[in-house]
Amino acid sequence: MQSLDNALTYLSRGFSVIPVRPDKKPFIKWEEFQKRRPTEDEIRQWWTKWPNAMIGIVTGSISGLDIVDTDSRGADEELQSYLSDSFVCPTQRTPGGGKHYLFTHAEGIRNSNDRSPFKFHVRGEGGYFIAAPSENGNGGRYQWLEGLSIEEVAPPPMPGLLYKELINSLALGGYRGGTEISVTKCDNSLQSVTLAEEGIRDNIIFHLANFLAKGGCPEEEAFQYLEIFAKSCNPIFPLNEMKDKIKSAMKRDWVRKRNMAQWVEEWVGVTFGDFSVTELFNSLQSVTSDEKTNIRQILHRLCKAEPPILERHPQKNGFYRRIKTECEEIDFLNASCQTIDIKWPLGIERYIITLPKNVMVIAGSKDAGKTGYLLNLVRLNMNRFSIHYFSSEMGRIELKKRLEKFGLPIEGWRFKAKERSSNFADVIQPNDINIIDYLEVSEDFYRVGGMLREIYEKLNQGIAIVALQKNRGRDTGVGGDRSLEKPRLYLSLEGGKAKIIVGKNWTSEINPVGLQLDFKLAQGCKFIIQKDWYRG
Repeated sequence: MQSLDNALTYLSRGFSVIPVRPDKKPFIKWEEFQKRRPTEDEIRQWWTKWPNAMIGIVTGSISGLDIVDTDSRGADEELQSYLSDSFVCPTQRTPGGGKHYLFTHAEGIRNSNDRSPFKFHVRGEGGYFIAAPSENGNGGRYQWLEGLSIEEVAPPPMPGLLYKELINSLALGGYRGGTEISVTKCDNSLQSVTLAEEGIRDNIIFHLANFLAKGGCPEEEAFQYLEIFAKSCNPIFPLNEMKDKIKSAMKRDWVRKRNMAQWVEEWVGVTFGDFSVTELFNSLQSVTSDEKTNIRQILHRLCKAEPPILERHPQKNGFYRRIKTECEEIDFLNASCQTIDIKWPLGIERYIITLPKNVMVIAGSKDAGKTGYLLNLVRLNMNRFSIHYFSSEMGRIELKKRLEKFGLPIEGWRFKAKERSSNFADVIQPNDINIIDYLEVSEDFYRVGGMLREIYEKLNQGIAIVALQKNRGRDTGVGGDRSLEKPRLYLSLEGGKAKIIVGKNWTSEINPVGLQLDFKLAQGCKFIIQKDWYRG
């Protein structure tokens, strides 16, 4: 039922979908679906009855799409003459070797006919096209071009010149208020314009100027186009007023697009890690469908910039990451070789040196002793260092009860305990010891590596010790190998056994990686060594 799933996907994107026969004619009477989108139940009924139906998408205002169909090399070359080298739009290849180029619907665009002066064909109001991955009766398939599917690229507005030429050649009708304008093409310009009603020319020029501005038509060309209209009015519409309307429309559209682009670039500039298009939309609080399209185009341009500012997530559609090209110079000549004399439970300092800006990970399965280990770390170092302990699961009463088990006076504990469950990089104290118990991740585990890097970037002379949950039988915690990239020490705890998974900066020639230690945990806080470090 792949065809059904694809049809439902297109419907969910807001397109009006119809079932189409192998001869490209609809299975149904489809006129009503130019005015309304079908329901999900209707889609399921159609594809249950015709499981191999091709997927038709109704063009025009109902789906917000227009397409240009180039079924020959000459037609494709003609269309390309209207497009800049950097222009990108969703594009699919037809079984016959032609191409479908998708644009956002522009008012006045409808189907071209046999009298069209163009080699390519247009489908707008009152039309439909076959969408990938439909198969025709001969085994031919409609396919999105690599990187240009409608999932990856939002349909852009038509370039201004293309829009103007199409309007010139198509019969333009259906203006608001019942106004009809007849337009014919002659030597790439308007030959005649006839108004069906008097007293509405001001409104029509206002709308035409805005359409041309949104389509990207240059100001000089817009003036030439509308000058013919103005001179055809009775009485003639004042040309100086027409110029003012064009300038106003162009300025309004330029400011809107410029402000949006500037806002998106500023928002992207302060992001860390992955972000979704939905997050960006939510930051705007209220955003129109046109603005959403504009934002997607801006993001696409940022990916194609030289050098690129963004990159798409390789596995999650709609997610991006800011590319950080700036690097802090490593001043190794003036670097201090001073180590941090931190004491580790189970005597890990015998094998590994702790240096400023180190990130350490303690990964443990449930009840393996992660919290007990971290609190012992506090106990061993609290009189020599400033320690910040961020807990994601213990409140003050539970923490007090845990500390009382150590047998020390409760007022003798010298560290700052804080509740925190996310965004730990925001609260890292750069020159102190930071203990995170623990880094909670319930989904998108691939992000753990990025979270550890963000914590690392906030450190200066201090260090961070981060606890991670892990599944039984696994050496690594959530995030898998991604969690191994940044830590200088990676200790795994499970079933009374500690194991060094990553160990950098050795104290001697002995490689600590793979060393194990057997222990017994009493009262959740006392580590009793059963067998000292050995190689298993």
